Amino acid sequence: MNKEQIKQIKNEYKDKSPQEILKFAISEFGDHLKIASSLGVEDQVITQMATQINASVKVFVLDTGRLHQETYDVLDQTRQAYSVNYEVYFPKAESVESLLQEKGPNSFYQSIENRKECCGIRKIEPLKRALSTAKAWVTGLRQSQSVTRAALPIIEWDEAHGLVKVNPLATWSEEDVWAYVKEHNVPTNRLHKQGFPSIGCSPCTRAIKEGEDVRAGRWWWESLDQKECGLHSK
Repeated sequence: MNKEQIKQIKNEYKDKSPQEILKFAISEFGDHLKIASSLGVEDQVITQMATQINASVKVFVLDTGRLHQETYDVLDQTRQAYSVNYEVYFPKAESVESLLQEKGPNSFYQSIENRKECCGIRKIEPLKRALSTAKAWVTGLRQSQSVTRAALPIIEWDEAHGLVKVNPLATWSEEDVWAYVKEHNVPTNRLHKQGFPSIGCSPCTRAIKEGEDVRAGRWWWESLDQKECGLHSK
């Protein structure tokens, strides 16, 4: 699929529902489509929608080795609820060992460079392996999640990974997401009810205060315009 075709699809599906967008992606890319799941609420909605369209759709998780127990709990609940056979990708052991031996377990707090190095080892490299056999991938990203995602389209060419990227929930609000969860009884991470709108690695995620940006709990020691780990770089 070339960039002109992507532009046409974006125009054709701009007013379509997330389910219709997912149905198109699953039909178009088949076994070469992969859904990325952080097991946060948006990705849970995507997983539920996709499995209703095709029960054998491919869903993958990046297990960084530093996830919350609550994240593992919702993974297990979702496996049982929708019979999802998750593909789980771990960082390379030798890379993690080298990082910890050289810089210790908390180097990511010291600088943006160090934090991105840790994300690179624990998330970016495993993501490249996860997408190595894909022609397209699906995310639960939304425009209103952060300033870095305000112009997010429903479908785009992912230059960084050389494939199509589909964002079915791009135009949905947080209220839309939770209304869907309630209507369809979608399993969600318990941390969401404890003030965690966005959930990543345990040492890099905290609950937010009332009135704070929804991404404020991710890498809270950094400015809002830097709160990306590299998974969704342009």
